[in-house]
Amino acid sequence: MSVLTKRADFLAANRGMRIARPGFVLLARPNGLDTMRYGITVTKKIGNAVVRNRMKRRFRELLRAALPAEGLAGHDHVLIGREGGVERDFAKLREELSAALSRAAEGKGDPPRRKPGPRPSRRGPSAAPQDKRT
Repeated sequence: MSVLTKRADFLAANRGMRIARPGFVLLARPNGLDTMRYGITVTKKIGNAVVRNRMKRRFRELLRAALPAEGLAGHDHVLIGREGGVERDFAKLREELSAALSRAAEGKGDPPRRKPGPRPSRRGPSAAPQDKRT
């Protein structure tokens, strides 16, 4: 079991299966290797550095305990911290991770998120060049 370090690996995992829980979102995607890998990400929206690091330590311990027994072989697993994850009871997080990993093993991810449509022009509807008469 190794740790994801490259941004490209995190982006690739984002195209995989997604299972949302109250404390975190689990991403799982086959990596084409024989080993399991894991990664953790917590955005600045969650809190200051102390809060984010505490959440990452908790997630790291959850993954170290659960992945060898319940993880998907040959997959990348990424945990994305959510707002309520820091205050959640550790035992409850463990149960949620176990349930998320079993859903991933069954191939029952959440439905894919809707991709945003084309962005509207910043100029507004009359963005076409106007004909100048001189």
